[in-house]
Amino acid sequence: MTVRARSAPITRSLLPRLWLALAALIFASLTLAAHAQEDRQTERTVRVGYQKYGTLVLLKGRGTLEPRLKALGYRVQWSEFPSGPPLMEALNAGAVDFGSAGETPPIFAQAASDALIYVAHEPAAPRGEAILVPKASPIQSVADLRGKKVAFNKGSNVHYLLVRAIEAAGLSLADITPLYLAPADARAAFERGAVDAWVIWDPYFAAAEAGGNARVLADGTGLVPNHQFYLSSKSFAAENGVALDAIVAAIAEVDAWAKANTDAAARELAPSVGIPAPILSVALQRQTYGIRPLDEAVTREQQRIADTFHGLKLVPKPVDIAGAVRKPGS
Repeated sequence: MTVRARSAPITRSLLPRLWLALAALIFASLTLAAHAQEDRQTERTVRVGYQKYGTLVLLKGRGTLEPRLKALGYRVQWSEFPSGPPLMEALNAGAVDFGSAGETPPIFAQAASDALIYVAHEPAAPRGEAILVPKASPIQSVADLRGKKVAFNKGSNVHYLLVRAIEAAGLSLADITPLYLAPADARAAFERGAVDAWVIWDPYFAAAEAGGNARVLADGTGLVPNHQFYLSSKSFAAENGVALDAIVAAIAEVDAWAKANTDAAARELAPSVGIPAPILSVALQRQTYGIRPLDEAVTREQQRIADTFHGLKLVPKPVDIAGAVRKPGS
């Protein structure tokens, strides 16, 4: 006797339910994809400009900013700059939303546009920049720079250090021959003897010391505060205050870690900076930590720098610092 299989009718009876389940799965997948696309479209971007050295590059490397901002609906886009002046130009042009620089670059940027706002600063670190001369140089004091070739990055924090140092020595910029060179070019000129002095900041300062042919003529002690400022565009700050607060909080965390773990921070920075960790440790020990809002004293000092450069006709118009400082809670 032939036994007929009963599986076919059972399978046919399941087909409608299988199709319904499959349709539901496809619908759910499409819905999730649509929500994900919607999230990507509504997610805003914070474009952070950083330099090879400093707290922001540590923040980038440690990856602690991204989850903070993701929780607020932002993603992070990082852009590297060789120094403060081009970073400030990018901020003015709307190419970045947040970045850091020394004292002078923001002033030149303010003279060109009213687009930026001071968000916060690090405490003064006058030992983190210096005027260097070759070890065998006959130059023994800043006054001896009269008639000499001095290399430095125009519009940078060390530009102001040079101005203050030569003024204190009874000289003016007209008494020296300035050579406006980026750090890499200035170091090459210094090492081959094409310039008599080099004004530079850490970690290039520490690297030059470690090279064995540099002598400190003067650092910033008693001359300049050497603050690091964190800045944003006014338009971004006006609409994204919660994001700025999250960035400041993330920087504060990295600051605290780096202060307590200088050697570890140096090891993390070494690959991106291209300078050995022991040299970076020297630079980091001269750095200061503790991000905070600008107070009246820091604002006045920054105004003094702006007025100095305007008086020297290096900045074409008066610059108002207080008017560009972010107010608490804004």
